[in-house]
Amino acid sequence: MGSVQRAMRLLESVAEHEHGAPAKQLARETGLALPTAYHLLRTLVHEGYLRRDKGLFFLGEAAERLSSSGAQQKRRSTIAGTLAQWRDALGVPVYYAIYRDGDVQVVCVSDTPGNPAVEEWADFRETAHAHAIGQCLLSQLDEDARRDHLDRYPVQAITPYTVRDPHTLLRRLDRTGRMEAVCERQEYALGTVCAAIPITVGTTAATMAISLPAHQADRLPEATRQLQSEVGRLLGSLAISISI
Repeated sequence: MGSVQRAMRLLESVAEHEHGAPAKQLARETGLALPTAYHLLRTLVHEGYLRRDKGLFFLGEAAERLSSSGAQQKRRSTIAGTLAQWRDALGVPVYYAIYRDGDVQVVCVSDTPGNPAVEEWADFRETAHAHAIGQCLLSQLDEDARRDHLDRYPVQAITPYTVRDPHTLLRRLDRTGRMEAVCERQEYALGTVCAAIPITVGTTAATMAISLPAHQADRLPEATRQLQSEVGRLLGSLAISISI
């Protein structure tokens, strides 16, 4: 345990020096004997947590991966906390999804036992044409990207209310304003209505969405307006999480 603690102190010390630091300086800053510092530094270099260049020590790829992973987890936690607040305020399940590498990716869902999320009974990636999340993301893409997606994931009816062919879907997407909310009623899941609002930061298409039982469909317009208001208020802080 003592060796681990000393190694962590060395890593923290190296992290404070953007342009690197020599072993003697690191030993002095951490209060370690120089031979001990040398031994631990060599071990950390061997394991990839540090790298040495011209007598100076820098953070290595392994340490940077840890830092990146920690930052990613923090961003996910921020999004999850925000969705939970909106879930409680609106009394509906809230979803956050992005379009990345040609696929719909649902990043986070916040629901409760009393207001459960829609069950993913048909793969969200393959059925973007049928649900509000997918339609909202597709509406933010250019025509070529939309057609490419539909070539890979052809339109198919999964409920009696699902759009029947790609031409009808593309016309619908063309009529959707770039920042306009998208609503669908029982196109993906019978007994469920959904709405999704677009979020575009840079070149990344993203969306926040909500769902309700079909017998509460009259609540959908107001809940969607409330969500739009909340997202607009917090868009600056959300932007840093779009890339997760």
